[in-house]
Amino acid sequence: MLSGILSIAAAAVLVGIDQLLKAWATADLLPIGSMTLIPHVVELRYSLNEGMAFSLLWGKQGFLIVVTSVALIVLLGYLLLRKPPLLERIAWTLVLGGGIGNLIDRIASGQVVDYINFLFVDFAIFNFADICVTVGVALLFVYVLWAELGDRKKKSSGEEHTTDADA
Repeated sequence: MLSGILSIAAAAVLVGIDQLLKAWATADLLPIGSMTLIPHVVELRYSLNEGMAFSLLWGKQGFLIVVTSVALIVLLGYLLLRKPPLLERIAWTLVLGGGIGNLIDRIASGQVVDYINFLFVDFAIFNFADICVTVGVALLFVYVLWAELGDRKKKSSGEEHTTDADA
């Protein structure tokens, strides 16, 4: 239970960082539009997104709010009631923090504030919450692969042991 509370506290910190960055982007970037961070590489550009990643489900705010809320409530329960391994817990904590950060925007204004724009590639403008979710999902992918490889090694060594015993 304590690890679940720590995960929720960490997610709350991520939400706070996300909301502060979005407030800054709204106050400082909205009036000027954009500001170069690293020339020809990345700029900070104020943008509003009514969809999800890559503007998918554009204008479907009600649907996005309901689905995201349900998923985050389930995830919150999972973190409180279960004790997943540390890497999995960190991954889900990042997803929870980022998901709540963007959900707050959707509920408050019907759109998400984005502000990070890569200039060297044609890519969607994104925000800190998006980074949290993406890194969390990537860590989950790594965790699943790592766990699968560990299971295969256990099975493999068990099969070899059985084979040796049979010989």
